[in-house]
Amino acid sequence: MEEMDFENIRPYNEAEAREAIQRIVKQHEFNSVLSFVFSKDKVETMRARAAGSKSISDFQKNFMRPLVREIVKKTAESLSISGFNTLHPDEPHLFIGNHRDITLDSSILATLLTDYNISLGITWGDNLMVSPFVTDLGKINRMITVFREGSRRDMLLNSQKLSAYIRRLITKEKLSVWIAQRKGRAKNGNDKTDPGVLKMLSLSGEGKQTAKLQELDICPVCVSYEWEPCDIQKVKEVFIASKKNYIKSENEDLNSILGGVMGQKGRIHYAIGKSMKQEMSKISPEIPNNEQLQQLSRMIDVEMFKNFKLWPNNFLAWDLLNNSSKFKSYYGTKEVKAFDKKIEMLLEETKSLGGTDEEFIRLYLSLYAQPLQNKLNHQLPLNSPL
Repeated sequence: MEEMDFENIRPYNEAEAREAIQRIVKQHEFNSVLSFVFSKDKVETMRARAAGSKSISDFQKNFMRPLVREIVKKTAESLSISGFNTLHPDEPHLFIGNHRDITLDSSILATLLTDYNISLGITWGDNLMVSPFVTDLGKINRMITVFREGSRRDMLLNSQKLSAYIRRLITKEKLSVWIAQRKGRAKNGNDKTDPGVLKMLSLSGEGKQTAKLQELDICPVCVSYEWEPCDIQKVKEVFIASKKNYIKSENEDLNSILGGVMGQKGRIHYAIGKSMKQEMSKISPEIPNNEQLQQLSRMIDVEMFKNFKLWPNNFLAWDLLNNSSKFKSYYGTKEVKAFDKKIEMLLEETKSLGGTDEEFIRLYLSLYAQPLQNKLNHQLPLNSPL
């Protein structure tokens, strides 16, 4: 495919980025972000650093990386990592990630990877282009647009184009790319890979399906938040969807972005899993393509489940959900009080939805208990990653 074919999905080039930077620093959203994230004595400094950036790398170094690090400092108790020492800047990966927050999952990963001299392209849905400010900010930061709607023909063409562009970035431009393991955030705590994502990736390239996917060097990456971004909103969505067709309200995506960024997350852990390139050699080329994709999905899922770092509230939620004390050694009075406070907030915010307290509490407990249940189901060590 020629470059022009990618015009509507590619990030900004350097010339476009320079123009976008000057638009960004004039937007009222930019001032709101600065005021929320940085202390008063740093606001003007950060504004000048952003405005003075002359390239994409300048903008990321001068503004985006300090911004993300400050957001983490402001809204999380700690940020830990594992598996990053296996990465090499000359070996690009397709990072398939679990998806818990609209923007932070990939933004924090991109920031962490800079310490290893690795740049990251990030796929994002066109539904996230909620304002010119967000669009400019995304496209400066190597965001690749994924179109979510259209006719079946349009969706197929969009998938082929996206697949070809991701493959070109990884194999030709040596740029790693992050993509979510499924469309939309996991709202029930269950990090399951959609085989449709893998099928999209196999629409480009040459040779057999497994060879085309091996070329991308798929590597699962798992983020574990102690407190789920927008956890109460997720419970509300799951509840409403169980009663009727869920339709997003106006500005819901924007509110979810803001809620995820501003909400307190407790501790955060990022784990890089093992590459699927060798694992895929276990998949028989004789079975149908769809079954191959199902098997690869399960392989990615197990790696994701293994690398989810469990927090005390995961064990507490499992015990409460199962009327058990099996994991009582993993939490204490402090965690119980914090969880009780969250339940109170949940019930207050769901009063108008018409469900019972028990329904909402069960959905909330399931959200936090599921990562532990996934490890139990697959007989995985509870303390991994270390």
